[in-house]
Amino acid sequence: MKLILTGSLGNIGKPLTKLLVNEGHQVTVISSKKERIPEIESLGAVAAIGSIQDAEFLTGTFKGADAVYLMEAWEGIGSLFNKEIDFLAEFKKIAGNYVTAVQRSGVKKIIHLSSIGAHSDKGNGSLLVHYYVEQILRTLPEEFSIKFMRPVGFFSNIYRWIPTLQSQGKIIQSYGGEQKEPWVSPYDIAATIANEMEKPFIGRTVHYIASDEVSPNEIAAALGQSIDDPDLEWKVITGEELLHQMLSAGINEWIAKGLVAMQKAQGDGSLYEDFYTHKPELGHIKLKDFAKEFAQVYNNR
Repeated sequence: MKLILTGSLGNIGKPLTKLLVNEGHQVTVISSKKERIPEIESLGAVAAIGSIQDAEFLTGTFKGADAVYLMEAWEGIGSLFNKEIDFLAEFKKIAGNYVTAVQRSGVKKIIHLSSIGAHSDKGNGSLLVHYYVEQILRTLPEEFSIKFMRPVGFFSNIYRWIPTLQSQGKIIQSYGGEQKEPWVSPYDIAATIANEMEKPFIGRTVHYIASDEVSPNEIAAALGQSIDDPDLEWKVITGEELLHQMLSAGINEWIAKGLVAMQKAQGDGSLYEDFYTHKPELGHIKLKDFAKEFAQVYNNR
């Protein structure tokens, strides 16, 4: 099949490209950076350089494709420290571009990377953006089939904690304890998407993706062991304290408030209510596997 992937060679895009090329598909990877061309081509794919904020570029790139993989990345929109960005509005614009490009190009099969929390417009904090993107994509006529992929929290997002770990020697969040929650590896997300590309596309379907279920204290123990800090603490502070810390660091206010609200939903479990109603089979990458990868990244910084 001729497949178009958005998301460049990120945490999911790179392994996904490898998997699809190895399966014999013709893969085109969209990236906004020309310097990505050699790496994309080295994987056996074709590079299409342009922006997902350009509906005309997307339309031209999508034409002739059998299926497209669509995603939106926070970093692709702008810095989380940019206080002028209206992230919700930008996510909606990109979703609108996708609708325009899909209709004009005629590609009928779509896999969209959504997120845990996309089932509701309440109580999910900054994950609200994914609810609205799904709703905009659902405005496409029924002849366009869409598989909504809803991964839970990425293990790779834990890398964002490294500066705090190295400066304060602790993981600091506004929830914690022994309650398990689902986490996912980008490798398992890529494998699931590659597998779904091979299956029939029928109407609109939702697929949750998770790799492991672990508690905050189990994460602290695993990471601590991996970096030779067996007493590593997951410290719980109040939502107000976390918000103050993020605002003081210069994070966009909407993002900061959204992260605090999201952690509240993680802590009381409400974020995962729909997930556990439609719980998927867990993937292959477990916390112990990620901890080894984490140690390499941590020790190289």
